[in-house]
Amino acid sequence: MTFKKRVAIVEDDKILLESYTHIVNSSDKFVVVGSYSSAEDALTEMIRKKVEIVLMDIELPNLNGVKATEIIKEKYPHVEVVMVTIYEDNELVFDALKAGASGYITKSANYIELLTALDEIAKGGAPMSTKIAKMVIHNFHLNVNSPLTNREKEVLQLMAEGNTYTQISDVLFISRETVRTHIRNIYGKLQVNNKSEAIKIATDNKYI
Repeated sequence: MTFKKRVAIVEDDKILLESYTHIVNSSDKFVVVGSYSSAEDALTEMIRKKVEIVLMDIELPNLNGVKATEIIKEKYPHVEVVMVTIYEDNELVFDALKAGASGYITKSANYIELLTALDEIAKGGAPMSTKIAKMVIHNFHLNVNSPLTNREKEVLQLMAEGNTYTQISDVLFISRETVRTHIRNIYGKLQVNNKSEAIKIATDNKYI
């Protein structure tokens, strides 16, 4: 008799939660033992439900997915956590991985990609979407002595890709004024006066 891996899903979007539950339960390798709209609820039942894998949303009410992952890995180090999110920016990726997440896939992942990620985790792998994997690799090639913060790198990278202040604020979920503040700080740190000079220096020195 083959025992199915026991999966908990933490997702505050009810439709997505039901969808993920249906997908996972359709597999002959995994079974959902708990579906939760908050990390707090999931944490109270980890032991009782004998959870082995958690599909964890990052943006959750109250306790977010990154902090919840830290708690899970501290209390239950045998439990594998796969982050499932709409976000693909560096800061969130590395916060999640540093918290102990074993993999990171996006909510755009289809039925097969989701089950493949679970299968990879069960085999000891670390599933990541193609875009995220490229970003992780890119990060290792960056200059560790960059004067820019992670957020400033994200802003400058988005500028280099041709995004406007409004588009940058939308992507990073920050105000236009905060974007302007970051850009002023970037110019000051790089000792430049305009976008093209900032991008050139950052690119030449592998800051982005």
